[in-house]
Parts: sequence; C-alpha cells; structure tokens
Amino acid sequence: MASIQVKTPQEAVAAVAYLSSDVVVSVQPSLATDSEFSALLKQLAGTKTPSLVAKSADAVPEIQSIRHNNDPLLSVFAPIRSGRLVSVTTTSSVLLPSVAHLYKLASYPVVVHVALGPKGSPDFSAITAVRNSGWTFLQSSSLQEAHDIALTAHALAIRSGKGVVHFFDPSSSAGDRPIEVASDDVVRSLLNLDNVRRFQSAPTAGATIYADDGRVAVVSEQPEPVSAVPAAVSGVPPSESDVASPVITSQSSVKSGPESTSSSPPLPSTATTIEPAAPVVSSEDIYKYVTSIWTQLGDLVGRKYSPFEWTGNAKAESAVLLFGSDVTVFADAIAQAQAGDPFANAGLIVPRLYRPWLGAKLLAAIPQSVKKLAVLEHVSRKTTKWGPVLVDVLTSVKSAAGGVETIVGHQLGYVSKQTAQQALRTVFQNLNSEKPVQNLEVGERAAPKKAAEYGLEKPKLETAYTKILDQLFGSRAFIANSLSSENAGISDTISATPEFGFGSLLARKERRRKFVDEVKEAASSGQFQTDGPREALARWIANADDAKKSEEVAEDAVSKLTLDDSEQSKALLQNKGFFRKQSLWLVGSDAWSYDLGNSGVHHVLASGENVNVLIIDSTPYSERAAADANRRKKDIGLYAMNFGNAYVASTAVYSSYTQVLQALDEADKFDGPSIVLAYLPYFGEHDSPLTVLQETKKAVDVGYWPLYRWNPENEKKGEPNFSLDSERIKKELKEFLDRDNRLTQLMRSQPQFGGVLSEDFGTEIRAQQKRKAKDAYNQLLEGLFGAPLTILFGSDNGNAQSLAKRLGTRGRARGLKTTVMAMEDYPVEDLPSEENLVIITSTAGQGEFPQNGKPFWDAVKDSTELDLASVRYAIFGLGDSHYWPRKEDKVYYNKPAKDLDRVLANFGATRLTPVGLGDDQDPDGFQTGYSEWEPKLWEALGVANIEGLPEEPPPVTNEDIKLASNYLRGTIAEELKDTSTGAISAANQQLTKFHGTYMQDDRDLRDQRKAQGLEPAYSFMIRCRLPGGVSTAKQWVQMDDIANTLGNQTMKLTTRQTFQFHGVVKGKLKPAMQAINRALMTTIAACGDVNRNVMCSPLPSQSKYHREVWACSKRISDHLLPATTAYHEIWLTDDDDKKTQVAGDAVQDFEPLYGPTYLPRKFKISIAIPPYNDVDVYAHDIGLIAIKGEDGHLEGFNLLVGGGMGATHNNKKTYPQIGRVLGFVTADDVHIACEKVMLVQRDYGDRKNRKHARLKYTVDDLGVDVFKGKVEEIWGKTFAPARPFKFDSNIDTFGWTRDELGMNHFTMFIENGRIEDTAEFRMKTGLREIALVHKGEFRLTPNQHLILSNVADEDLPQIKALLAEYKLDNLHHSGLRLSSSACVAFPTCGLAMAESERYLPVLISKLEACLEENGLARESIVMRMTGCPNGCARPWLAEVAFVGKAYGAYNMYLGGGYHGQRLNKLYRSSIKEDEILAIMRPMLKRYALEREEGEHFGDWTIRAGIIKETREGRDFHDGVAEEEEDEE
Repeated sequence: MASIQVKTPQEAVAAVAYLSSDVVVSVQPSLATDSEFSALLKQLAGTKTPSLVAKSADAVPEIQSIRHNNDPLLSVFAPIRSGRLVSVTTTSSVLLPSVAHLYKLASYPVVVHVALGPKGSPDFSAITAVRNSGWTFLQSSSLQEAHDIALTAHALAIRSGKGVVHFFDPSSSAGDRPIEVASDDVVRSLLNLDNVRRFQSAPTAGATIYADDGRVAVVSEQPEPVSAVPAAVSGVPPSESDVASPVITSQSSVKSGPESTSSSPPLPSTATTIEPAAPVVSSEDIYKYVTSIWTQLGDLVGRKYSPFEWTGNAKAESAVLLFGSDVTVFADAIAQAQAGDPFANAGLIVPRLYRPWLGAKLLAAIPQSVKKLAVLEHVSRKTTKWGPVLVDVLTSVKSAAGGVETIVGHQLGYVSKQTAQQALRTVFQNLNSEKPVQNLEVGERAAPKKAAEYGLEKPKLETAYTKILDQLFGSRAFIANSLSSENAGISDTISATPEFGFGSLLARKERRRKFVDEVKEAASSGQFQTDGPREALARWIANADDAKKSEEVAEDAVSKLTLDDSEQSKALLQNKGFFRKQSLWLVGSDAWSYDLGNSGVHHVLASGENVNVLIIDSTPYSERAAADANRRKKDIGLYAMNFGNAYVASTAVYSSYTQVLQALDEADKFDGPSIVLAYLPYFGEHDSPLTVLQETKKAVDVGYWPLYRWNPENEKKGEPNFSLDSERIKKELKEFLDRDNRLTQLMRSQPQFGGVLSEDFGTEIRAQQKRKAKDAYNQLLEGLFGAPLTILFGSDNGNAQSLAKRLGTRGRARGLKTTVMAMEDYPVEDLPSEENLVIITSTAGQGEFPQNGKPFWDAVKDSTELDLASVRYAIFGLGDSHYWPRKEDKVYYNKPAKDLDRVLANFGATRLTPVGLGDDQDPDGFQTGYSEWEPKLWEALGVANIEGLPEEPPPVTNEDIKLASNYLRGTIAEELKDTSTGAISAANQQLTKFHGTYMQDDRDLRDQRKAQGLEPAYSFMIRCRLPGGVSTAKQWVQMDDIANTLGNQTMKLTTRQTFQFHGVVKGKLKPAMQAINRALMTTIAACGDVNRNVMCSPLPSQSKYHREVWACSKRISDHLLPATTAYHEIWLTDDDDKKTQVAGDAVQDFEPLYGPTYLPRKFKISIAIPPYNDVDVYAHDIGLIAIKGEDGHLEGFNLLVGGGMGATHNNKKTYPQIGRVLGFVTADDVHIACEKVMLVQRDYGDRKNRKHARLKYTVDDLGVDVFKGKVEEIWGKTFAPARPFKFDSNIDTFGWTRDELGMNHFTMFIENGRIEDTAEFRMKTGLREIALVHKGEFRLTPNQHLILSNVADEDLPQIKALLAEYKLDNLHHSGLRLSSSACVAFPTCGLAMAESERYLPVLISKLEACLEENGLARESIVMRMTGCPNGCARPWLAEVAFVGKAYGAYNMYLGGGYHGQRLNKLYRSSIKEDEILAIMRPMLKRYALEREEGEHFGDWTIRAGIIKETREGRDFHDGVAEEEEDEE
C-alpha cells in the first residue's frame, strides 16, 4: 500500500483490516450511508489497492457492505469456512444481538474491530457482556494504538487460530494528529504469510452455521520469534514487572469461556503410528503469542505494548485501574496533579489484553508499593451488583500474596478534560476514607447528546408503500412500529422491532375491544341529553367489526355525539379514533428475514391474530449474491405459507401498482395474520426511479421476486389458494407448490404459464444449451466433406447476422463444412479445437460489442489458458468512421473487430486475412469493405475458384414481403396460435405494423434472460387510430380497462394524438384488438407503409371551429384507409372463432388506392389551426394549415408537402425536412388533394432504398414544381395561391379555457404522455374517476398532454374537486418541463440507442435550479429528446434537442424555431450528462442576460453565433459546429 495518512482510529483500523483480509464485512448504518470505516475501505477497493493476503486474481479483498440490523456476523461463516481470512468493522451495537454467532466463530481466526458507542460516552458493557464467548479481546485508546493493536489483532488471530475482538473508543483520540499506516514490510512480517497460506489452503467442509463442527485451535508448531530482551511491562523496570505472584498463576486465571478452538488442524500423518493430539490453545499460549507479536512490533517500529500497562510513579501507594475511555485524560490529570491533590504520585493501569484475563500479569504490572486500588468501569448497563472488571481484579489480587490491601469499585460516567481532576479527587477521597463506598458513581451519567451512529432510518423511496397504505385505508391505517411514533422511554431500535410492534398492536386491539364495550354500555345507559347518540351508537355497534360499514356509520355517530353536550358524549369522543375499525400494520425491512428478526414474524404467525405485516425487501437483484452469499436469508413468504393460517402476498410497486393495491386490500380483509412482501431495491438516496424500475423488472422477470397472492380462505369458495401475478417463480416456491399440489392445478387453469412455471433456473442451463446446439449441428455435418469453417456473428441490428448467414451459404456451396451461430451461443472452451474461424461483428455504443457478442468477448479477453496455435481466423467488423466525430473518440471505430483480431493473435492464432473493416461512410456502406475482404477469405481457404456455384437468391425486401402477403395477411393468424414462443416471424413483424402493432422485447431484461437460457421478453405495442385525438369519456374508460387487463397497466399518449399500449403478450394480442374495436376504435393503418393517424390541433378555445376542422381530419383518415379485409379476418372473430368475413368469402382483396405493395414508406398528415402549430405541421408528409373565412367558418387549407423527421446518424444522405407549400385547397376537396399527393408518392417514391423512400426525398429529387405538376395532373385541378396565416407557438396552453359556446376545457400536464399510477401520483386512477363522471370528451394533444374538454358550468365543481384530489391540477412546473417531449425509447423500442422518456425528466430536474437562478423558470423553451434519430418526438424542430447516439450519450442540436417552422442543427456529438449540464448551464445564463424582448431561445442561439441557421433539410448537415471543431 502506498504511504497514506489516517486521521481517525476507524481509518487506521480499516487500512489494517484491508491489508490483512480476504474479506472485510463492513457494517454500515444503511447501504446508502458509509460508516467511519467503510469510506476508506471502498476507496482502497476502488483504486484496486492490493491486500497482502487476499488470494483473488487482483489481490483486492472483497468488501461486503451489510446493514447493522441485517445480522451482519452471519456473513462471516461462509468465507471463513472456505479458507478466506475475514475481518469485521462495526460499532458495538451489533455485539450483543450476535452473541450466538460469536460463540460459534470463536474457533476461527476472525478479527472484529469494534468502535464503542454511543459517541462521547461509550458503553463498555457491550464488551463485558460478551467477554466469555471464547474470543481474545484487545483494547486501544489512541489513534496510534488503534493502528498497532489492529495489526496485533490480525497477527494474533492468524497465529492462534482464534477470534480476536479489538475494541476502542473513537472519541478518546479526537485530538490526535494523523499518522501513517505501517509499511507493507512491517505488516507482512507481523502477519507471517506462511501461516496465512496454511489457513487459506485448508478450508473447512461439510458443516453448517447451526451446529458446532468440533473445530479446535491447536498450538502452532511454528517457532515464535524470540527477542533478546525480556518483554517488559510499559513504564515499569524489568526487575519489578517480572515479579510473579506466588499463588496466582496463568493456570488459575479466569478463562475466556469455552476452550479455544479453531485454526487449521494438523494434516493427518501418513505413518501408521498414532500421533498424539496437538494441545489446544490456552490462555498461556495467547499470552506467549501476543507478547511475541508486541516484541516483534517493538523491534520494527519502536513502540512497546503489554497486557497491562502501567503509567505513573513506580513507587506509588495508590492506583487506578481504568476500564473505559478517557485514558489520556486521566493520565494527564495524574501527571499534572499538585502536591496537595489526593491523587498526586498515584499510578494508572490499563488492561490492554482484556480476555483472556491474566491475573498473574496484572499482579506483575502493579508495583509492590501499591496498597490501595480504585477500579473504574465505564459500564452503564450493569447487570450484577459488582462490576465485571471489579470481580476480575478481586479474584486476581485478593487471592494472591501481594501488597494491595484495599480494592474499591467505581462506576465511571462522562468525564471531560475540565472535570477529570475533580473526578479523580472524588475517587481518591473515597478510596482513602475509612469506609469506602463501593460502586460510587463518578462523572456525569449522560454525555452531551450526539446523533446515534447506527440509528434507524427510512429511505425516501420506501415511503412508496406507506403512502399506498394511507391511500387505501386513510385514517384507518395504524402502523404500530412507525419511526415517527412516540414511545416514552423506548429507543427507536427497540420500538421498531416486530416483537414490540406486535405487542403494541395487541394492546391496540384490546383497547378497541374495551371501547366497543364502553359504547354498548353508554348506548344502554340513557345518560345522553338527546336521542341522537343512542340511535347512532346502536347502528355502529351492529357494524363495529365490519371495516366498511363501521366507517360509514362512524361519521354519523361522531356527529351526533358532538352535538350532544353530555359528559357521556365527551368521554366517548376522547377516543373517537376507535369508531373506525383500524387496519393494523407492522412495517419492517428484510432484516426480519434473518435469524435475529425472524422470531418476531414467527410470533405474529403463531398467534393467529388479525395483524398485517408489510416487509420491504431492499436488496437489489444485481447485488443479491454479494448481499446474501450463504447468509441463510429466509423466504418469509414460504415460511408463512407453510403455517397455513396466513394470507401471503409478494408485491413490487415498480412492477405492478395494481397488484400492490389488491394485495394490501386482501390482507386487510383477511381474518388472521397477513404477510405482504414488498420489493423496493435500494442502492442509496441518490437512486432514480429509473434505476429502481430496472432492478425491479429484472428481479420479477427471472423469478427472483415473483408476484403472487396466497389466500387460504379461497379454498372455501372453491377457488385456488395461489394466484400468480407474474410469469416466473423461483425454485423454492415451485417446490412448495408441488408439495401442496397447487402447481398442477395452476398449470391446468393457466396452460400458457406451464412451460415457465415448471422450469428451474440454474447457471448451467445456458452452457448446456450451447453445448447441445453445437453438438447437434456437428452431427448434421458428419456426412459432409471439406474443411470445417465456423462462422460466429455479433449483431444488434441484423446486418452482421445477415452477412454471416450469407457467408455460411457460400461456404457450403464451396464444399466447406460450415457452422453459423451467434457468438454468445458458442462454447468458448472449444476454440482451441477449431480449424478455421470467422467472426463478423458490428459495433455498439462506444466501441462496445453487440449484446449477443459480449459473453464471448468477456470469456476470451479474461482467459489465461487459451492456446490457439492451431487455429486460423479472419475478422470482419461493421462500423461508422464518423459516428464518433471527436478526435479522442476515433478509437471507437470498429473497436470490437480490432480487439478480437489482437487478442486472437496474442493467443497464437494465425490470420487468414487482415482484419476487414466495413464503414457506413463508404459509397455502399459496409458492403464496400466487405466486397474486398470476402474474396481474400476464399483465397486463403483454397476455395476461391470454384465453378458451377449456384445463383444466390436476392435478399427478401419489405416490398417482397408486402407483395407476397395477400394484402397484409401473411401467416399472422397461424403464428398467433403458436404458443411455443412469444414472438412472430420477421416477415410477419413487418406485416403486423399495418395492423397497428409492433413486436418488441423488454431490453432491460435481455441480459438476464439470456443468462437464464430464455428467449427475450417479447411483447407487443398496440397503437390506436384516433383521428384528431378525440376520445369520448366512455372510450377512455375502455382504454384504461385494456391497459389494466391486457397491457402493462400504463398507457402512452403519443406525439400523434393517439393511445398506445405496451407489454401486450402474444396470447393477449387478439383480445386487446377486439377490445379496442368494441370501443369503436381501430388500429388498422396506425403503423406501416400507409397513411397513418391524421392529426389535428385540439384548439380548446374555439370548439365550433375545431369541430369543422376535426371533421376534415376524420374524412381524410377514413378516405385513405386500406381496403383489405385481412384486419377483420385476423383479429375480429365471432364467439365460436369463425372469421367475420366483412367482404364476403372473397379469397383476395383489391386495394384501389394502395395496390398490393402499398406505399414505399409511412405517410403522415397533420392539420394545424393558426395561431397554434402544436401539431408541428411542417414535419409531416402532408401539412394542412386551416384557413378561417370571414364568416368564422372553415374555408380550406394551405397544403404543404415533403416534411419528415427520420434520419440516420452520420449519414448525410438522410436528413429531416420541413414541408413546402403547394398552395390552397378548399375544405370540400382536401381529402381528394391528399389522396393525389399520396398517389404520386406511391408511384414515384424510392422502393429500393427505404432510407430514401419518404416523400421528402421524392419532392427534393423531383423538385417542388415538378411534384406539384404531377399532383395537379392526376387531380385534374390546380392549387390556388396560399392564404396568409400566422403561428404564435407550438406548445400547449395549460389550465382552464372557456370557449365561445360557454363550455370549459382544462389542459393538464402529462409528462411525456405516460399515464400510470405511482405511490406518489395516482394519475391513471384519477383520470379514470374523472372519465366515469365526465359528460364531455378527452382531446389528446400532439405534445402528449390531455385536454378535459366540454365541461359545463354546473359540472365544474365536481371535476375540479377530482382534479385536486388526484393532483391533476398541478401546473406548477418550469416552462422548460411544460414545453418538453420525449419518445418511449428504452426499454421497449428496439430502435432506441439511449434512454428518452425515462431520462428527460431527470435531466430537466438537474437544469431547473439554473433556470430559477437566472429568472427563466417560467420561460418556455422547447426541449425534446429521442432515443434514436428516427424522430418520433419531432426533435429536429425543437429549440434544443437531444438524440440518442449510444446508451447514456446524445447528439445535441440547437436553433430550432419556437413556432416549429425551422430545423435545428447539430451542436455537439456524443455527449453525456456531465457535458450536457456543463454546456446548458452557462448557455442558459448567457441567454438570460443577452436575450432581446420576446426573443426565444432558438432564435437567440442563431443571433449569438452559437449555431448556424438551418434554412431547409438539405443544408441540415452544413456548417455543423462539431465538424468545424474537428477540422481545426
């Protein structure tokens, strides 16, 4: 370890423990809060500082962070038994609860470093209480001593094979100067690495932590280092300190508990003779070892230590033996004593080695001149009349022939430097009196109050579940062990235990029972002044035990009692809370899942009482192994179900909010004990909801945290006890259900879960699958001739996979035995046996391997055993040389291919060809480089010139798929019936888009499911077709039902004014489509190469005019619908599953507008109503700007063509574009004009290159005038000149608006369009409640917000009350947040490169302080974010936009028009959050200072010269700031 300084005893101890351990168990107040040990431990581990003993590959010890109330010493057993040296850093609060573990661990060389608490006034009774547990106890009392005694503890543990407790008071060294940690040479010399390796090489096997395994610590045969000088007691001449008691010897000293055990037993002899057993380690051996270590330490560093250390006059007649803190304070006070002080010339003795207690060594340390001895013990929780140290001293001194005549015990309290002399004066006056008082208290009983080190705390996120309790039960909810409860005289730690809470709940139940009796007596006593109370109380008594009914009548009873002024009424009102039948809860953490907390849960279950227990488990799934490695964490759910009398549920609020509500409600209604397990992964207070969401999804998906409910009362109803609310269950739960014969019933009732329910999850599954797949393929190749060729691919978007498969086909045609598979499916151990190996890999993120290539790369790069001398290989990589334009980022270009080439060569493999690099910037993209590389490969393999090679079929394109689909039928209907997979084929994935659904998978879970050998978590997104975004209240409720029962319990309001559902599994896809159609909506043509949902400005302020414009959007939408009946045949069936042939029994359809191949690409239409451009009318294939006539009615539209948002990073042939004006068209003709524009695109659009297929490229290729002419030619009419108009903004106006008809409209803020419930914000529930009473309609805005439309004046109070109740009227957000928008991106969008919807709110929160500081909090700045460059949230028109480039990295664009009229331009490429904030904060400050009156942010960035103006799409890539920077 490089020389470092430490300032506190905890730091000194941590440094020594780190150097001397394989594993350090760091006990912390919480996982989010470091202890005074853990900060340095983590710092050292973070810098990979090597330990001197750790046997890990990098010699870095494992740091296990454990909460103080999670039974931390349980974590010691597994590593120490496996031959790993373990140390523990903790406060004294864990010792007494862990006493059972201490007895068992005494037999092992474990070191526990204990900082005594509480601060300022430490209680040494934590040490004395466990003194007989069999451990060696060492004490230090200064910073330097803490360092040296920590070293001693580790050396002694290794040498003796016994556990050592090193304890100290941190406050006693508060004024000490920093010291340096001993050099590695000193530590190495003291530890004796030979002994270390001997222990590490002999792990203990076959026993559990619950039984004594008979291990004993035996006397080492290693010779102890011998010092030339006898070890002297500090401060006492050798002649005096070596005097031994003639009576008291080490043999008769007080032993330290059970016989010492541990350390590795000697290896069995190979001889046939019986060897005598080695003697166990005795107290005398401990003394010999420790003095030897101190002698060695003295020789190395010059500091001396002894078991008992004397300070003061060697001829003193009286002395103090101090067992407590303040050693330095008392030593200084004695040294500074005046001649007249009673303690002048006194001595001070401190036990350094507390256990084993060596009476003879104590006598040797006390000069013969001492006649009177005062014993001071800092023990506040004394359980016997005499202090434990006083008993030790009396036993040692009184039974020996020595000079000490008087021994007086004192209880030591808090003593400061200022009061030390007074305390000593009191002690010596008592000592010298004729009749000394035993147990006299010295000092103050309590020190100045300081915060408890390891108090109980409730992480902020954990309030989610208690908030739900409040929402469900309101004032009925009673949490007995809430941290906010006041329990007189009871500490927070005790009052938070399940035992205390359970007792409190029983008392609460008893108190209510008595209250019911009191009410009964009062109702019959007739002591009320009026008749009202008697009748109300009678009704209440009849329903007192019914939670719902008693709630209903309680209010009337309280009201009647309040009006009645009698003494009887007043008495009852004092306890009016009992009128409600309370929902009684205990809330605990997963600390209750370990032995020390589990007993309280057992009491609840065994009692059968109607009590509810909510246990919040905060162990993150990704850290579960480290957090609970062999720690025997109990599954309380299984434990409770085995009782048979309890309701049990397993929930996760970030997975299913609805299921949490259902479980808590059922638990409350269950008559008996209820256990609700609640998952809330917790890393720290810095956790973002996104982190918690991702961890929860992983845990639920793989079955680590299954969602279920177990209700024994269901059996009486003939229903199954067990309800599975997630797809997977873990092995232990499966075994329980098997035993209970419930799993079979469940699989019969829900066969879709059969495969996953019966699957056990082990780490070997994936490896076995790889092996079987490869072996099976090898068998197929047995009969073939030719050399073997193995082709592996790593591919995210399919290009590398397609190349690999095509290469495999060509290889087989050349006579090679060809195998093609994903890199992740290949068993790496087979590499040395390969003859010819080809790897084709794309590049992901910042030079990373694609997801299905990472496992292979990780295995290869970390291998130390691969010998590839007989392997020939070739590598081809796909990348983009301009994807990371900054010079320092050029290394990322094709990095995976280059890394593979280097590593395989290092392992001795021979290159077949130089590494091939495909570049998207080449004329033909990666094909340019590939066409040069492939011929070299065939040449190297000797199969270049093969005649008669078959012609390769051309690749299947989207046009081929559409043509062969029989008007969008494909084989969709057949594949929907295939339950063997959650997916559909690639061709059908393209076709289902036309039906309004995309297949997706949950990307948060990909890695975990791969590791489990499972296919991705496939599901489907469904998008409705909703012209103009207008929905009835009834339709809203129906959409909400679909989200709850068939989706993932959320809805998305899209930037195209429609509903979108996510998480619809294949089996629920058809029911969801039918439910949407029953709601009189459809999904046909919501996606695909057709005209999609037609948008229309919501315009709440002019309802009559809006109705006219909206009618046009509906007419256009209906007119341009595909005519195929495939949609009805596939999705809409009768009850008997017979297809409803809407068009009769025709075998084939006819598409009058689209034809069999439909359009080249998607087609989008929007209608803007000036002065609002909220639809971003310039961003669509057709943009219609409504023109109002002089009579106030709709006259027609200015028609724009050729807008579009899609682009590809670094491909300058692609770009966003704004619409160009063709002219004016009347309202009567608008749908026909739109049709003709679409038909020109159908016939002239690019069908060969989908990246060039949008209408914007057709218009740019033909020219606006030529395109306009073609439209007018087939229309037979001409466009009139465009009419004047003006746009003021493209954002929503929030709050209440009144239209010209007197109706009211409320625009509410829906961040990024996500409709969901959380514990803090029940938005989805609130909107449903409003929809149930709303008589008007809902309008979805293009900015993903929602307008509650057409509210009559008489309905306003009710609607406003609901808005307030559910916080939906909260518009107190920054202007930036109100003007923001984001696409879905992760986890469901397969195109996403970075987060968007889940990250933009986080980014805005980090900018809002800067906005406030600069007076911009209410300024509207249009900010948009997308996860990829396809532009779903129309980022290219935003004033500032962030477009995902790789995970966590974004391209930043500036200069878009506030009214949506101007494209922005690239400002910075591939920047991460810290760079975004570093750019935005000073830029916002500058904008605040420099802007002109009314100047918007986008306009200012251009005027200020920060970015160049983009006039139209074709100059989008010109003058980019980042390129200029690169060229300089």
